[in-house]
Amino acid sequence: MIVIGIDPHKSTHTATAVDPVTNTDLGSLRIDATLADYKKLVAWAKAWPQRQWAVENAEGLGHHLAQWLLVLGETVLDVPATATSRVRQLSRGGRRKNDRIDAAAAACVAACRVMPARSTPRPDRCPGLAR
Repeated sequence: MIVIGIDPHKSTHTATAVDPVTNTDLGSLRIDATLADYKKLVAWAKAWPQRQWAVENAEGLGHHLAQWLLVLGETVLDVPATATSRVRQLSRGGRRKNDRIDAAAAACVAACRVMPARSTPRPDRCPGLAR
């Protein structure tokens, strides 16, 4: 099961695919917040037939995308922005911040939910965070 973290903004969204077992960053994609680009995002994500989406702030800026994914039958997890912020703070170099890192942090937080053996996020093992 791959987790695709989404860092949403008003006009763009950044997605980062993460393998929750190895915490490997499998790739990233930045799209415009449009229906046409939502379709591009899903086409990109089909490389991983077993996937879950971790949308940061799915009730805020990520609401439209999250609802659209749910209508398609995708599994969507809401990740609070405070949780991704905490993962970045706990990682080495915690002041670094960009959309790809935020998307990876959302996936890392969601991976803790997907992989019950982990009770807390491991920022030192999250892709793009521990360097």
